[in-house]
Amino acid sequence: MTASAQPEFALGLLGRIATFVRRTPVLDEVLGPVLRALSEELGLQRATLALMDRASGALRIEAAHGLTPSEVTRGSWTLGEGVTGRVAISGEPFRVANIAVDERFTDKTGMRAFGSELCFVCVPVLDEDRVLATLSAFGPPNDDASLERFERVLSLTAALLAPAVRQRVAVRAESVSHDDAPGNILGRSKAMRQVYSHMGQVAGSQTTVLLLGESGTGKELVASALHGDSGRARHPFIKVNCAALPEGVIESELFGHERGAFTGAHQRRRGRFEQAEGGTLFLDEIGDLSPATQVKLLRVLQEREFERVGGNHTVRVDVRVIAATSRDLERMVADGGFRADLYYRLNVFPIRLPALRERGSDILLLADHFVEVFNKSHGKAVRRIATAAIDMMVAYHWPGNVRELENCVERAVLLARDDVVLGHHLPPTLQTAEHSGTGPRSTLKAAVAAVEEDLIRDALKSHRGNMAAAARQLGVTERMMGTRVVKYSIDVRRYKAGR
Repeated sequence: MTASAQPEFALGLLGRIATFVRRTPVLDEVLGPVLRALSEELGLQRATLALMDRASGALRIEAAHGLTPSEVTRGSWTLGEGVTGRVAISGEPFRVANIAVDERFTDKTGMRAFGSELCFVCVPVLDEDRVLATLSAFGPPNDDASLERFERVLSLTAALLAPAVRQRVAVRAESVSHDDAPGNILGRSKAMRQVYSHMGQVAGSQTTVLLLGESGTGKELVASALHGDSGRARHPFIKVNCAALPEGVIESELFGHERGAFTGAHQRRRGRFEQAEGGTLFLDEIGDLSPATQVKLLRVLQEREFERVGGNHTVRVDVRVIAATSRDLERMVADGGFRADLYYRLNVFPIRLPALRERGSDILLLADHFVEVFNKSHGKAVRRIATAAIDMMVAYHWPGNVRELENCVERAVLLARDDVVLGHHLPPTLQTAEHSGTGPRSTLKAAVAAVEEDLIRDALKSHRGNMAAAARQLGVTERMMGTRVVKYSIDVRRYKAGR
């Protein structure tokens, strides 16, 4: 602890922090000045506030002073993990005198590289007995008495920040309960709350994001929401479907071309990277890129520069890349179908979007939303979905995910004659035997008998009416074979050789 951090000075610092908090109850506006004051006045290396996410059971850095965006992204702890996770469970402050030798310090943000003898203090931000967040900081080596004063200053700062943190937690909880998810993405399920949490952590950074999930899970919506919640929102959001463009065209689409670069190139053309300058480029189905294009994309991600097709002038760009794929890139890397170095460059912050079958509680919510959308677009007045139709939707496995549900609801709205969607308005793939009238027309006993008779006739045919050989093939005795031949009135002579 520096000399300036003696008790009388600490009181002055806390007074400044209290002034910051009184000016605004908004956490985003108060955290920056508070963490900066702590770091500068106490001689700290870094200071962070990690917010508790009850849905995922984890703490993630909400704001930091002295950390890079990639370090902030790595700042995530499960309950009980490391010092930060322990403080979240116990609700008690914790001190580490030397981060280099204390195994309880997990070093998620790579702080050991900045000094082997730094101390670390983490304190809870409390709402009565409930931990809302943790406030932590690194400082120079200190004796026990200085560490205790260091802890006391952080604890008092946490108490001053508690009202603003409490408001942030309440706003987030209300947002989730009213489905005001990023980019108007709908979903209340635990799986989707996890997605929202990850989006909130990475949206404001410049980090490359890789969206993983089956086709139709909403990867483009998530990419658009990440762009809209970032500092690039006023700049272009450019989308490229890598699977929809032929191999001979994709390079020109991404990087542009010079006049005369190939037949039909009558003038210079700016590619999607240049069009997205200052904004975000969304590369959908990245797993379909050819090896040659993968090499050029890797260079852009590493160097932020490229040459247009047919040109030698280097173009520099400031673009954030969000990639998406429905393919298993790890397996493609193992099989040699996708470059490992490009995969690791893209996989900085992966977000997995759950399939619709994994978020059953969201099916009705999404269906109601689509009913409203198609009521407006088709001039209909459907007011509800019948119970039988709901049961069919919930029971279905939705291989096409949200996109398939959207198409099914549109069809049902168009077919509905009154103000209700009924079971028979849904496509045949969703129909049960009861609703489609295709239930079994015979008993189980009759069905089994029919199969048994077919097997016996096939065996007799294969062995040209030799009942002993047919019985051996079917694994039954000759007596059983004879009994069943009589039962099914089978004329064995028909299968004899020469007949």
